[in-house]
Amino acid sequence: MARAVAWCAPARLLSAAASSGMEMARIYLDYAATTPLRPEAARAAAALSAAGNPSSLHAEGRAARAAVDEARELLARVLGCAPREVVFTAGGTDAAALAVLGAARAAGDGGHVVVSAIEHRAVLHAAQALEAEGRRVTRVPVGTDGRIDVREFAAALTRGTVLASVMLGNNEIGTLQPVAELAALARERGILFHTDAVQAAGWLALDVDALGVDLLSLSAHKFHGPKGVGALYVRRGAAVLPLAGGGGQESGLRGGTENVAGIAAMAAALGAAEAERPEAAPRVAALRDRLQAGLVAAIPDVVVNGAAAPRLPGILSLAFGDVPSDALLMRLDLEGIAASAGSACAAGSLEPSHVTAALGLPERFRRGTVRFSLGRATTEAEIDEVIARLPGLLADIRMPLTV
Repeated sequence: MARAVAWCAPARLLSAAASSGMEMARIYLDYAATTPLRPEAARAAAALSAAGNPSSLHAEGRAARAAVDEARELLARVLGCAPREVVFTAGGTDAAALAVLGAARAAGDGGHVVVSAIEHRAVLHAAQALEAEGRRVTRVPVGTDGRIDVREFAAALTRGTVLASVMLGNNEIGTLQPVAELAALARERGILFHTDAVQAAGWLALDVDALGVDLLSLSAHKFHGPKGVGALYVRRGAAVLPLAGGGGQESGLRGGTENVAGIAAMAAALGAAEAERPEAAPRVAALRDRLQAGLVAAIPDVVVNGAAAPRLPGILSLAFGDVPSDALLMRLDLEGIAASAGSACAAGSLEPSHVTAALGLPERFRRGTVRFSLGRATTEAEIDEVIARLPGLLADIRMPLTV
Protein backbone atom coordinates (compact mmCIF):
# COMPACT_ATOMS: atom_id res chain seq x y z
CA MET A 1 0.00 0.00 0.00
CA ALA A 2 1.40 3.37 -0.99
CA ARG A 3 2.12 5.76 1.83
CA ALA A 4 -0.41 8.59 2.29
CA VAL A 5 0.56 11.98 0.94
CA ALA A 6 1.43 14.24 3.87
CA TRP A 7 0.17 17.48 2.31
CA CYS A 8 -3.47 16.33 2.38
CA ALA A 9 -3.72 17.10 6.03
CA PRO A 10 -7.17 17.45 7.65
CA ALA A 11 -6.74 13.93 9.04
CA ARG A 12 -3.61 15.21 10.74
CA LEU A 13 -5.20 18.27 12.31
CA LEU A 14 -5.08 18.16 16.07
CA SER A 15 -7.89 19.29 18.39
CA ALA A 16 -7.76 19.58 22.16
CA ALA A 17 -9.83 17.02 24.03
CA ALA A 18 -11.57 19.20 26.58
CA SER A 19 -12.12 16.47 29.13
CA SER A 20 -8.53 15.29 29.37
CA GLY A 21 -6.48 18.14 28.03
CA MET A 22 -4.83 15.65 25.69
CA GLU A 23 -4.56 16.17 21.96
CA MET A 24 -6.46 13.85 19.64
CA ALA A 25 -5.72 13.26 15.97
CA ARG A 26 -8.87 13.76 13.93
CA ILE A 27 -9.90 11.53 11.04
CA TYR A 28 -11.24 13.53 8.11
CA LEU A 29 -13.68 11.60 5.91
CA ASP A 30 -15.52 14.47 4.26
CA TYR A 31 -13.41 15.08 1.16
CA ALA A 32 -16.53 15.23 -1.03
CA ALA A 33 -17.48 18.41 0.84
CA THR A 34 -14.11 20.06 0.38
CA THR A 35 -10.42 19.23 0.17
CA PRO A 36 -7.41 21.02 1.64
CA LEU A 37 -5.32 23.23 -0.60
CA ARG A 38 -2.29 21.36 -1.87
CA PRO A 39 1.15 23.02 -1.88
CA GLU A 40 1.36 23.36 -5.68
CA ALA A 41 -1.91 25.28 -5.68
CA ALA A 42 -0.90 27.41 -2.71
CA ARG A 43 2.37 28.35 -4.38
CA ALA A 44 0.62 29.23 -7.62
CA ALA A 45 -1.88 31.42 -5.77
CA ALA A 46 0.82 33.15 -3.72
CA ALA A 47 2.88 33.93 -6.80
CA LEU A 48 -0.06 35.71 -8.41
CA SER A 49 -1.84 37.22 -5.42
CA ALA A 50 -0.76 40.70 -6.49
CA ALA A 51 -1.18 40.13 -10.21
CA GLY A 52 -2.53 42.86 -12.45
CA ASN A 53 -5.88 42.94 -14.23
CA PRO A 54 -5.77 40.53 -17.20
CA SER A 55 -7.70 43.05 -19.29
CA SER A 56 -5.08 45.77 -18.83
CA LEU A 57 -2.52 46.38 -21.57
CA HIS A 58 0.45 47.28 -19.38
CA ALA A 59 3.14 44.83 -18.30
CA GLU A 60 1.36 43.82 -15.12
CA GLY A 61 -1.86 43.16 -17.02
CA ARG A 62 -0.07 41.18 -19.72
CA ALA A 63 1.59 39.01 -17.06
CA ALA A 64 -1.79 38.30 -15.48
CA ARG A 65 -3.26 37.47 -18.89
CA ALA A 66 -0.40 35.08 -19.56
CA ALA A 67 -1.07 33.29 -16.26
CA VAL A 68 -4.77 32.91 -17.08
CA ASP A 69 -3.96 31.67 -20.57
CA GLU A 70 -1.48 29.14 -19.22
CA ALA A 71 -4.07 27.83 -16.76
CA ARG A 72 -6.65 27.60 -19.52
CA GLU A 73 -4.26 25.55 -21.65
CA LEU A 74 -3.61 23.15 -18.77
CA LEU A 75 -7.32 22.57 -18.17
CA ALA A 76 -7.80 22.10 -21.90
CA ARG A 77 -5.17 19.35 -21.93
CA VAL A 78 -6.94 17.50 -19.11
CA LEU A 79 -10.31 17.85 -20.85
CA GLY A 80 -9.00 17.14 -24.33
CA CYS A 81 -10.46 20.33 -25.74
CA ALA A 82 -9.34 23.64 -27.21
CA PRO A 83 -8.32 26.32 -24.70
CA ARG A 84 -10.97 28.71 -26.04
CA GLU A 85 -13.60 26.17 -24.93
CA VAL A 86 -12.69 26.62 -21.23
CA VAL A 87 -14.61 29.33 -19.35
CA PHE A 88 -13.54 30.24 -15.82
CA THR A 89 -16.28 30.71 -13.21
CA ALA A 90 -16.67 31.34 -9.49
CA GLY A 91 -17.14 27.63 -8.74
CA GLY A 92 -19.13 24.52 -9.59
CA THR A 93 -22.54 26.02 -8.81
CA ASP A 94 -21.77 29.03 -11.00
CA ALA A 95 -20.58 26.77 -13.82
CA ALA A 96 -23.64 24.50 -13.62
CA ALA A 97 -26.04 27.45 -13.56
CA LEU A 98 -24.32 28.98 -16.59
CA ALA A 99 -24.58 25.68 -18.43
CA VAL A 100 -28.22 24.90 -17.64
CA LEU A 101 -29.73 28.38 -17.63
CA GLY A 102 -27.49 29.74 -20.36
CA ALA A 103 -28.05 26.87 -22.80
CA ALA A 104 -31.81 26.64 -22.22
CA ARG A 105 -32.32 30.37 -22.61
CA ALA A 106 -30.16 30.49 -25.72
CA ALA A 107 -32.52 27.96 -27.32
CA GLY A 108 -35.44 30.38 -26.97
CA ASP A 109 -38.73 30.26 -25.13
CA GLY A 110 -40.49 27.00 -24.44
CA GLY A 111 -37.53 24.64 -24.75
CA HIS A 112 -37.80 21.36 -22.88
CA VAL A 113 -35.04 20.34 -20.42
CA VAL A 114 -34.26 16.86 -19.06
CA VAL A 115 -32.34 16.25 -15.82
CA SER A 116 -31.86 13.27 -13.53
CA ALA A 117 -33.68 13.15 -10.21
CA ILE A 118 -30.39 13.02 -8.25
CA GLU A 119 -28.59 16.00 -9.70
CA HIS A 120 -26.78 18.42 -7.42
CA ARG A 121 -29.03 21.19 -6.18
CA ALA A 122 -27.17 23.64 -8.39
CA VAL A 123 -28.69 21.91 -11.42
CA LEU A 124 -32.07 21.22 -9.83
CA HIS A 125 -32.48 24.83 -8.72
CA ALA A 126 -31.55 26.03 -12.21
CA ALA A 127 -34.20 23.67 -13.58
CA GLN A 128 -36.75 25.13 -11.18
CA ALA A 129 -35.86 28.61 -12.39
CA LEU A 130 -36.50 27.49 -15.98
CA GLU A 131 -39.89 26.13 -14.95
CA ALA A 132 -40.73 29.49 -13.38
CA GLU A 133 -39.95 31.03 -16.77
CA GLY A 134 -42.48 28.75 -18.43
CA ARG A 135 -40.19 26.01 -19.70
CA ARG A 136 -40.97 22.34 -19.20
CA VAL A 137 -38.55 20.16 -17.19
CA THR A 138 -38.55 16.37 -16.96
CA ARG A 139 -36.78 14.73 -14.02
CA VAL A 140 -35.79 11.19 -14.95
CA PRO A 141 -35.81 8.83 -11.95
CA VAL A 142 -33.05 6.45 -10.96
CA GLY A 143 -33.32 2.84 -9.92
CA THR A 144 -32.60 1.48 -6.47
CA ASP A 145 -28.96 1.24 -7.55
CA GLY A 146 -28.80 5.01 -8.08
CA ARG A 147 -28.35 4.74 -11.85
CA ILE A 148 -30.50 6.31 -14.51
CA ASP A 149 -32.21 3.90 -16.92
CA VAL A 150 -30.97 4.62 -20.44
CA ARG A 151 -34.34 3.70 -21.92
CA GLU A 152 -36.20 6.04 -19.58
CA PHE A 153 -33.79 8.81 -20.46
CA ALA A 154 -34.31 8.21 -24.18
CA ALA A 155 -38.08 8.21 -23.70
CA ALA A 156 -37.88 11.58 -21.93
CA LEU A 157 -36.26 13.24 -24.95
CA THR A 158 -38.76 14.92 -27.27
CA ARG A 159 -38.65 17.02 -30.42
CA GLY A 160 -38.77 20.08 -28.16
CA THR A 161 -35.91 19.07 -25.88
CA VAL A 162 -33.02 21.54 -26.03
CA LEU A 163 -30.82 20.42 -23.12
CA ALA A 164 -30.15 17.38 -20.96
CA SER A 165 -28.06 17.46 -17.77
CA VAL A 166 -26.89 14.28 -16.01
CA MET A 167 -24.02 14.27 -13.53
CA LEU A 168 -20.99 12.05 -14.06
CA GLY A 169 -20.60 10.99 -10.41
CA ASN A 170 -23.10 11.67 -7.64
CA ASN A 171 -21.90 13.82 -4.77
CA GLU A 172 -23.88 11.97 -2.09
CA ILE A 173 -23.78 8.26 -2.96
CA GLY A 174 -20.96 8.22 -5.52
CA THR A 175 -22.83 6.37 -8.28
CA LEU A 176 -21.55 6.86 -11.82
CA GLN A 177 -23.96 7.51 -14.66
CA PRO A 178 -23.56 6.16 -18.23
CA VAL A 179 -22.85 9.66 -19.48
CA ALA A 180 -21.24 8.68 -22.78
CA GLU A 181 -24.27 6.58 -23.71
CA LEU A 182 -26.74 9.25 -22.62
CA ALA A 183 -24.84 12.02 -24.40
CA ALA A 184 -24.81 9.98 -27.61
CA LEU A 185 -28.60 9.69 -27.46
CA ALA A 186 -28.88 13.43 -26.99
CA ARG A 187 -26.46 14.22 -29.79
CA GLU A 188 -28.41 12.02 -32.24
CA ARG A 189 -31.35 14.33 -31.65
CA GLY A 190 -29.41 17.59 -31.75
CA ILE A 191 -29.79 18.15 -28.01
CA LEU A 192 -27.05 19.78 -25.95
CA PHE A 193 -25.74 17.66 -23.07
CA HIS A 194 -24.24 18.96 -19.81
CA THR A 195 -22.54 16.85 -17.16
CA ASP A 196 -21.64 17.93 -13.65
CA ALA A 197 -18.14 16.48 -13.22
CA VAL A 198 -17.40 18.28 -9.95
CA GLN A 199 -16.92 15.10 -7.90
CA ALA A 200 -15.32 13.14 -10.74
CA ALA A 201 -12.39 15.47 -11.38
CA GLY A 202 -9.12 13.90 -10.26
CA TRP A 203 -10.72 10.45 -10.02
CA LEU A 204 -11.96 9.75 -13.56
CA ALA A 205 -10.78 10.59 -17.06
CA LEU A 206 -12.56 13.72 -18.26
CA ASP A 207 -11.92 13.65 -22.01
CA VAL A 208 -14.92 15.54 -23.35
CA ASP A 209 -14.83 13.83 -26.74
CA ALA A 210 -14.86 10.37 -25.15
CA LEU A 211 -17.75 11.46 -22.95
CA GLY A 212 -19.47 13.12 -25.89
CA VAL A 213 -20.64 16.10 -23.84
CA ASP A 214 -21.17 19.69 -24.92
CA LEU A 215 -20.87 21.24 -21.45
CA LEU A 216 -18.94 20.07 -18.38
CA SER A 217 -18.64 21.83 -15.02
CA LEU A 218 -15.79 21.73 -12.47
CA SER A 219 -15.05 23.13 -9.01
CA ALA A 220 -11.48 23.63 -7.83
CA HIS A 221 -11.93 22.94 -4.12
CA LYS A 222 -13.02 19.36 -4.81
CA PHE A 223 -9.54 18.45 -6.11
CA HIS A 224 -7.34 20.35 -3.65
CA GLY A 225 -7.64 23.74 -5.31
CA PRO A 226 -9.02 26.92 -3.74
CA LYS A 227 -12.66 27.64 -2.96
CA GLY A 228 -14.49 30.18 -5.10
CA VAL A 229 -13.17 29.21 -8.52
CA GLY A 230 -14.37 26.72 -11.14
CA ALA A 231 -14.65 26.17 -14.86
CA LEU A 232 -17.16 25.29 -17.55
CA TYR A 233 -16.25 23.50 -20.75
CA VAL A 234 -18.37 24.84 -23.63
CA ARG A 235 -18.03 22.95 -26.88
CA ARG A 236 -17.34 25.24 -29.80
CA GLY A 237 -20.62 26.15 -31.49
CA ALA A 238 -22.79 25.41 -28.44
CA ALA A 239 -25.13 28.35 -27.87
CA VAL A 240 -24.99 29.63 -24.28
CA LEU A 241 -26.18 33.00 -22.99
CA PRO A 242 -24.36 34.73 -20.10
CA LEU A 243 -26.23 35.00 -16.82
CA ALA A 244 -25.20 38.62 -16.31
CA GLY A 245 -23.65 41.44 -18.27
CA GLY A 246 -20.16 42.72 -17.63
CA GLY A 247 -16.93 43.55 -19.31
CA GLY A 248 -16.97 40.74 -21.84
CA GLN A 249 -14.44 38.52 -20.10
CA GLU A 250 -14.37 34.75 -20.73
CA SER A 251 -15.58 35.03 -24.32
CA GLY A 252 -18.47 37.15 -23.12
CA LEU A 253 -19.95 34.29 -21.09
CA ARG A 254 -18.85 35.34 -17.63
CA GLY A 255 -18.15 38.99 -17.09
CA GLY A 256 -16.00 40.32 -14.29
CA THR A 257 -12.27 40.51 -13.67
CA GLU A 258 -10.81 37.02 -13.56
CA ASN A 259 -9.59 35.59 -10.26
CA VAL A 260 -6.02 35.23 -11.49
CA ALA A 261 -4.53 33.66 -8.37
CA GLY A 262 -7.46 31.27 -7.96
CA ILE A 263 -7.40 30.23 -11.61
CA ALA A 264 -3.67 29.52 -11.50
CA ALA A 265 -4.09 27.53 -8.28
CA MET A 266 -6.96 25.51 -9.77
CA ALA A 267 -4.90 24.59 -12.80
CA ALA A 268 -1.96 23.54 -10.63
CA ALA A 269 -4.23 21.39 -8.46
CA LEU A 270 -5.96 19.71 -11.40
CA GLY A 271 -2.69 19.01 -13.17
CA ALA A 272 -1.26 17.37 -10.05
CA ALA A 273 -4.45 15.38 -9.39
CA GLU A 274 -4.50 14.12 -12.96
CA ALA A 275 -0.86 13.03 -12.72
CA GLU A 276 -1.61 11.08 -9.51
CA ARG A 277 -4.91 9.62 -10.70
CA PRO A 278 -3.62 6.25 -12.04
CA GLU A 279 -2.22 5.39 -8.61
CA ALA A 280 -4.57 7.30 -6.32
CA ALA A 281 -7.94 6.19 -7.70
CA PRO A 282 -7.49 2.41 -7.22
CA ARG A 283 -5.77 2.88 -3.86
CA VAL A 284 -8.62 5.00 -2.48
CA ALA A 285 -11.24 2.66 -3.97
CA ALA A 286 -9.60 -0.22 -2.10
CA LEU A 287 -9.78 1.75 1.15
CA ARG A 288 -13.45 2.51 0.49
CA ASP A 289 -14.12 -1.20 -0.04
CA ARG A 290 -12.22 -2.03 3.15
CA LEU A 291 -14.36 0.44 5.11
CA GLN A 292 -17.56 -0.90 3.54
CA ALA A 293 -16.73 -4.53 4.22
CA GLY A 294 -15.67 -3.86 7.80
CA LEU A 295 -18.75 -1.86 8.73
CA VAL A 296 -21.26 -4.13 6.99
CA ALA A 297 -19.75 -7.14 8.77
CA ALA A 298 -19.88 -5.47 12.18
CA ILE A 299 -23.16 -3.54 12.04
CA PRO A 300 -26.66 -5.02 11.64
CA ASP A 301 -29.45 -3.27 9.75
CA VAL A 302 -27.33 -1.24 7.32
CA VAL A 303 -27.79 -0.54 3.59
CA VAL A 304 -24.97 0.45 1.23
CA ASN A 305 -26.43 3.09 -1.06
CA GLY A 306 -25.52 2.49 -4.69
CA ALA A 307 -23.65 -0.74 -3.95
CA ALA A 308 -24.86 -2.41 -7.15
CA ALA A 309 -23.57 0.38 -9.40
CA PRO A 310 -20.11 1.64 -10.34
CA ARG A 311 -19.09 4.36 -7.90
CA LEU A 312 -16.53 7.08 -7.45
CA PRO A 313 -13.46 5.72 -5.63
CA GLY A 314 -13.80 7.77 -2.48
CA ILE A 315 -17.52 7.89 -1.62
CA LEU A 316 -19.27 5.40 0.66
CA SER A 317 -22.89 6.12 1.59
CA LEU A 318 -24.41 3.98 4.33
CA ALA A 319 -28.00 4.04 5.58
CA PHE A 320 -28.42 2.84 9.16
CA GLY A 321 -31.87 1.69 10.23
CA ASP A 322 -33.53 3.62 13.09
CA VAL A 323 -30.54 5.89 13.63
CA PRO A 324 -30.93 9.66 13.07
CA SER A 325 -27.91 10.75 11.06
CA ASP A 326 -27.58 14.07 12.89
CA ALA A 327 -27.14 12.29 16.23
CA LEU A 328 -24.61 9.89 14.76
CA LEU A 329 -22.66 12.67 13.06
CA MET A 330 -22.43 14.61 16.33
CA ARG A 331 -21.13 11.52 18.11
CA LEU A 332 -18.62 10.90 15.34
CA ASP A 333 -17.43 14.50 15.57
CA LEU A 334 -16.97 14.20 19.32
CA GLU A 335 -14.94 11.07 18.63
CA GLY A 336 -12.74 13.02 16.22
CA ILE A 337 -14.25 11.66 12.99
CA ALA A 338 -15.54 14.09 10.37
CA ALA A 339 -18.26 12.79 8.02
CA SER A 340 -21.54 14.14 6.68
CA ALA A 341 -25.12 13.14 5.95
CA GLY A 342 -24.73 13.92 2.25
CA SER A 343 -24.31 17.14 0.33
CA ALA A 344 -22.68 19.87 2.41
CA CYS A 345 -24.86 22.34 0.49
CA ALA A 346 -27.95 20.88 2.19
CA ALA A 347 -26.47 20.55 5.67
CA GLY A 348 -28.87 21.57 8.41
CA SER A 349 -31.97 20.44 6.56
CA LEU A 350 -34.30 18.22 8.59
CA GLU A 351 -35.66 16.58 5.46
CA PRO A 352 -34.09 13.43 4.03
CA SER A 353 -31.93 14.00 0.98
CA HIS A 354 -33.62 14.07 -2.42
CA VAL A 355 -30.97 11.57 -3.51
CA THR A 356 -31.80 8.93 -0.90
CA ALA A 357 -35.50 9.63 -1.47
CA ALA A 358 -34.98 8.88 -5.18
CA LEU A 359 -33.48 5.47 -4.26
CA GLY A 360 -36.76 4.42 -2.68
CA LEU A 361 -35.24 3.71 0.73
CA PRO A 362 -37.72 3.11 3.57
CA GLU A 363 -38.12 6.10 5.86
CA ARG A 364 -36.24 4.44 8.72
CA PHE A 365 -33.14 4.24 6.53
CA ARG A 366 -33.49 7.57 4.69
CA ARG A 367 -33.02 9.54 7.92
CA GLY A 368 -29.99 7.51 8.91
CA THR A 369 -27.75 8.03 5.90
CA VAL A 370 -24.11 8.98 6.47
CA ARG A 371 -21.55 9.71 3.75
CA PHE A 372 -17.92 8.82 4.36
CA SER A 373 -15.77 10.37 1.63
CA LEU A 374 -12.12 9.39 1.43
CA GLY A 375 -9.22 11.31 -0.04
CA ARG A 376 -5.64 10.91 -1.11
CA ALA A 377 -4.35 11.18 2.46
CA THR A 378 -6.72 8.60 3.96
CA THR A 379 -4.81 5.71 5.50
CA GLU A 380 -5.54 2.08 6.34
CA ALA A 381 -5.04 2.91 10.01
CA GLU A 382 -7.75 5.57 9.87
CA ILE A 383 -10.15 3.22 8.11
CA ASP A 384 -9.52 0.49 10.67
CA GLU A 385 -10.06 2.98 13.50
CA VAL A 386 -13.48 3.92 12.12
CA ILE A 387 -14.39 0.25 11.70
CA ALA A 388 -13.42 -0.38 15.33
CA ARG A 389 -15.28 2.59 16.83
CA LEU A 390 -18.45 3.07 14.77
CA PRO A 391 -20.34 -0.11 15.83
CA GLY A 392 -20.17 0.91 19.48
CA LEU A 393 -21.36 4.44 18.74
CA LEU A 394 -24.30 3.09 16.79
CA ALA A 395 -25.23 0.66 19.55
CA ASP A 396 -25.33 3.52 22.07
CA ILE A 397 -27.58 5.61 19.85
CA ARG A 398 -29.92 2.72 19.03
CA MET A 399 -30.22 1.61 22.69
CA PRO A 400 -33.20 3.07 24.62
CA LEU A 401 -32.24 5.32 27.51
CA THR A 402 -32.49 3.66 30.93
CA VAL A 403 -32.66 5.24 34.37
